[in-house]
Amino acid sequence: MISHDIDVAIVGGGPAGLAAAIKAKEAGLERVVIIERGEYLGGLLDQCIHNGFGLWYFNEDLTGPEYAHRFIEKAHDLAVESLLKTMVVRLSPDRTMAISNEQAYTSITPKAIVLAMGCRERSRESLNIPGTRPAGIFTAGTVQRYVNVEGYIPGREVVILGSGDVGMIMARRLTLEGVKVRAVAEVLPYVGGLIRNEVQCLYDFDIPLLLQHTVTEVHGQERVEGVTVAKVDENWNPIEGTERVIECDTLLISAGLIPENELSRMAGIELDPITGGPVVNECMETSVPGMFAGGNVVHVNDMVDNVSWEGEVAGSSAANFAVGRAVSKKPKVKIRAGKNVRCVVPHSIAAGEEVTLSLRVKEPAEKVRLKVGNILSKSVRVVKPSEMVKLTITSEEWSKVHGEIDELVVGCERR
Repeated sequence: MISHDIDVAIVGGGPAGLAAAIKAKEAGLERVVIIERGEYLGGLLDQCIHNGFGLWYFNEDLTGPEYAHRFIEKAHDLAVESLLKTMVVRLSPDRTMAISNEQAYTSITPKAIVLAMGCRERSRESLNIPGTRPAGIFTAGTVQRYVNVEGYIPGREVVILGSGDVGMIMARRLTLEGVKVRAVAEVLPYVGGLIRNEVQCLYDFDIPLLLQHTVTEVHGQERVEGVTVAKVDENWNPIEGTERVIECDTLLISAGLIPENELSRMAGIELDPITGGPVVNECMETSVPGMFAGGNVVHVNDMVDNVSWEGEVAGSSAANFAVGRAVSKKPKVKIRAGKNVRCVVPHSIAAGEEVTLSLRVKEPAEKVRLKVGNILSKSVRVVKPSEMVKLTITSEEWSKVHGEIDELVVGCERR
């Protein structure tokens, strides 16, 4: 039987959810419960057996499972409860949620909720690639699980569409398993993932990278036999006469991630049309009081360290709400994306309080100056859409403000 006396419920047991649960428990709450639809905690970290995790959070170079294990162990030590193989099937604005598992279907109303559902991959269907529907088409994350967890090699000659981090990492992983990666095709004029992955996963293994290219057709009936790739113009339209067929038996799609926000919509939470995630303030509180969000459900991060930090803020804030602790009563300042800035999180902040803003630019640029209104200016050598930029507004910067302000514009300008 599921108890209904819950202080904070966290939806999702990945890195954001675990970090949130730990912080909520450390705040002194008696009952903190993680609701996870999978069979275990840690989210997708168990299939990320490469290193590169925890460089900032732990100052160590860890694999995904190692990173997750540290949080899982700490959550267990703090007596964080978890409901595994449990789905949240309904979420109301009053924080009532319907949950279902093998034992029960019931409703609970926690004092506060943290949304940490993460994100999912874009599929072939969302890209409208013409052709038949043969076997051998996978998302990069699916193949990552097949290879690293199930021990299954999906094919012997692979083309990867999209240069997201998982796609580039799998290009290297498959090569190490003896698979021939024929090419990585990217519709943009730059890679969609971290530069370190471009270097370590593609260049170091001599894997061809076709920038400003896309897959226009898939060939084969029962199984993929090849794909047609073509160069694209500035509007991403294929350029006639540039088509060529690459023989392969597998197509991997690594074309971006989408925050999982079906529950957020159900609860009436305001969503940012650019990030696809909830609009949040500096406490990671959404537009619905008592509901907080952190990690990739808010906006897709490029490093798990950032996911954990955001989860911690959401967990601490949810704990304060659950026990009725006063939150900041300072005036809220709206944060707006300005020149060459695609999005900024959080969307509003408390005037005068130190806060870190996370932003992504629209276009790559060198020798730029990042500005937050007239209170913060920072010179940066290079910025790219694939890499998140962080700016911290300190008390010193706030001291430059004279009078009240209701909006700060975050911009990226050439020096």
